[in-house]
Amino acid sequence: TSTTGFYYILNKPAGVVSATQDNHDQTVIDLLSDEDFREDLFPVGRLDKDTEGLLILTNDGQFSHQLLSPKKHVEKEYLAEVKGVMTKADVSAFAEGLLIDKDEQTLPAKLFIDSVDEETITSRIRLILHEGKFHQVKRMVKAVGKEVTYLKRIRMGNFLLPEDLALGEYRQMTPDELAQVRSK
Repeated sequence: TSTTGFYYILNKPAGVVSATQDNHDQTVIDLLSDEDFREDLFPVGRLDKDTEGLLILTNDGQFSHQLLSPKKHVEKEYLAEVKGVMTKADVSAFAEGLLIDKDEQTLPAKLFIDSVDEETITSRIRLILHEGKFHQVKRMVKAVGKEVTYLKRIRMGNFLLPEDLALGEYRQMTPDELAQVRSK
């Protein structure tokens, strides 16, 4: 009794929660039109309420597990704006893996500093993770003494968030795109 797999790519807006239902906030499932809504759809992993970007909705538990399993090391890339100046020392620290909240060790992560504005004391960075701890990007940046002010996931596996997909928009994924997500 295998059901058909449904796979949607969503450009999640801030203010929407990565859940199937919530008593207070709009959920990612609420963004679906009536004809696309299905009881069995759920988001693959989570993005914080105030985080934007790439989120996959599916009814395929095995697919979800493949993407989220730490053993698979599926890369996730984030774009962030940071209050504070990110440095080469931060790049090294992230590459080693960081201790966040005294007792939690992260895997090594790749940090790219795209730009630094000395006047406003802000930085734009990209960060590539192979795991998804709770609030991980924010906690890693905080561990080096800075603060994330804007966060967006732009890639999972080899699949980049399509530029033509506006915030809050979604569409079905193509077989090609599904293959990109699965590939490292």
